[in-house]
Amino acid sequence: MTHRLLGKPRIVLVTCVLAMSIAAGCGVAQAQVMRLEITSREPIGGGTAAGSAGPYELIRGRVHGDVDPADPHNTIIQDLSLAPRNARGRVEYVATFALAKPVDMTRASGVLVYQVVNRGNGSATANPDGDISLVSGWQGDVIPTAANQTITVPVARRADGSSVTGPVLARFYNLPAGTNTTTIRLSSMGAGSPYPPADLVQPSAILTMHASENAAGVKTGSVTIPRQDWAFADCRTVSFPGTPDPTRLCLKNGFDSSKLYELAYTAKDPLVLGIGLAATRDIVSFFRHALRDALGTANPVAGAVKYAISIGDSQSGNLIKTFIHLGFNQDLSGAMVWDGVFPRIAARQTPINFRFALPGGAATLYEPGSEPVVWWGTYEDKTRGRAPASLLDRCTATKSCPKVIEAFGSTEFWGLRMSPGLIGTDARADIPLPDNVRRYYYPGTTHGGGRGGFRAEAAGGGGGCVLPANPNPEAETTRALTRALVDWVTKGTLPPASRYPLLSRGELVPATKAALGFPSIPGLVSPEGLLNVVLDYDFGRDLITNDLTGVLSQVPPRINQVIPTYVPKVDADGNETAGVPSVLHQAPLGTYLGWNLTSAGFFAGQGCGFTGAYVPFAKTRAERLEKNDSRLSVEERYGTLEGYMCVVQRAVDQAVKERLLLSDDATRLVAQARESGVLSHEAEGTDGSRSIARGVCGTGR
Repeated sequence: MTHRLLGKPRIVLVTCVLAMSIAAGCGVAQAQVMRLEITSREPIGGGTAAGSAGPYELIRGRVHGDVDPADPHNTIIQDLSLAPRNARGRVEYVATFALAKPVDMTRASGVLVYQVVNRGNGSATANPDGDISLVSGWQGDVIPTAANQTITVPVARRADGSSVTGPVLARFYNLPAGTNTTTIRLSSMGAGSPYPPADLVQPSAILTMHASENAAGVKTGSVTIPRQDWAFADCRTVSFPGTPDPTRLCLKNGFDSSKLYELAYTAKDPLVLGIGLAATRDIVSFFRHALRDALGTANPVAGAVKYAISIGDSQSGNLIKTFIHLGFNQDLSGAMVWDGVFPRIAARQTPINFRFALPGGAATLYEPGSEPVVWWGTYEDKTRGRAPASLLDRCTATKSCPKVIEAFGSTEFWGLRMSPGLIGTDARADIPLPDNVRRYYYPGTTHGGGRGGFRAEAAGGGGGCVLPANPNPEAETTRALTRALVDWVTKGTLPPASRYPLLSRGELVPATKAALGFPSIPGLVSPEGLLNVVLDYDFGRDLITNDLTGVLSQVPPRINQVIPTYVPKVDADGNETAGVPSVLHQAPLGTYLGWNLTSAGFFAGQGCGFTGAYVPFAKTRAERLEKNDSRLSVEERYGTLEGYMCVVQRAVDQAVKERLLLSDDATRLVAQARESGVLSHEAEGTDGSRSIARGVCGTGR
């Protein structure tokens, strides 16, 4: 990535960091990052040079900050008014951070890249172009380890010191046979519950058991288990009712491994997790603008940052959307925090700013995230009775909207409910994109992309799914789009035009075999019934739904209706056609799917999480006919390795021309394809196998 700024680094803006700075003409509102604590410095890669930027060093530490509940920039934070305050009337937090920067700061590019960590996981990295890399903790319920990024936030309390309480829901399934005690988990991806029961007696708590459940929340064989037959307790070594334990659930007669269980109870002590949004804002602003803290600790990159961009995948990309939507891209001085953002494979918002929030969740039943605004352009959600809104409403009002590039793939439609972000909740029309937003679609990819390469054979299944893993990559396109974002921010160079499936072109359809045009492939079931549909939840009147802010008073929520949820259409091979296809997708060796099937357990036969699949083409015409496969074989498509290389080269050349593939990646991909061995160099010549390659490239050799 080449985007170095001319000249030596300069100070762009100096922001006050302590209340004592008021004497220098700075406002109290800017005094939220109180102390920078540096705990370690070390060379990256043993001090070897990272391209023209030279050696990098990694700085780790903690940011001690506080948030003013009276500041209008902070008042949207749920339960901030119920958090304990210090002597200055502020609410304190401590967040970890890691910063990677050139040792020689005259080689810094002027760009700060804030990589949003995913459930605490992520690291600052060296960059050959001299970018400064920053990560920090933002999710307050993450359990700290020696390697992850975390933030300590307070518990909300009533004015009299008593606990704040509210309803929560835990779900359990696929428990091993013979289990009588299980850990209470409130999130599909959480290690445990951050919210203990208000008390262990709780006669109103309800435990139910279900024989089946589909993606729309329809259950069968539901039974309520008598309250006297279960306890908040550990029965692993002590017989029922066991040893009282707020973190575990004990069932008197043990759990049935074939059933789903739901526990609805009253929890206490919600974390004020929305502080993570303010902390992210203030940490980025500090490193971008400040000189030093009040104790004299210098900002290690003071004066070296002219532009800041943020990148986040999946949950982290959702966080970027929430950050912008709730108004945190304006710092306390009124300046923009991130000039550009790249939320990737992110279909929803992160559920962080309501009472008893669980930001680590995903998109399973009852987990919030698709309830608020998920569209960049203004759209009136009449289906759910909402006012017109956009993710950009608040930043538009404060003139702090960043440049946005977003990209996502097939699994985001099938498993993560991407559809409303493009065509709303009525699925009647495409929602136009604002001028500051570009959107790109990775057709036929799994969540995050596959291994890449040009291997015709299928890799093993794994991950509890029936079909082999999808190898279709996203990485090369992602690198090109990241370059495009940096150039857009730093040079004003417009990115390539948006490319994604449109309803108006018939590229988005209901998830039925007929509407998709999905072919009959031997050994492959129809995709019908595998879509993770969008549901219209009623969480109660105390939730501000468009902002996903407030209090969930109805848990589990009522399901009012199933929202029309569309997916991209496919061709005769079962491959999607719209968007920015990878080189492998343009020179396919099989069918690349954004969905898969769960192999065993309670949800066997339903969608397999956020995992795509791969169904290879037959190698020869004879093999295809023997299997009764309608998809042409690899030899019929390309004839020889030279024919395949012709298709690959054409795809590479076009992608580079369109700035959707970097030249280094292009060279590597061509070499990989040439060494792949997917076909021989010998012309087969017996079955017309070179016809497609000849039609595309002008020759079959």
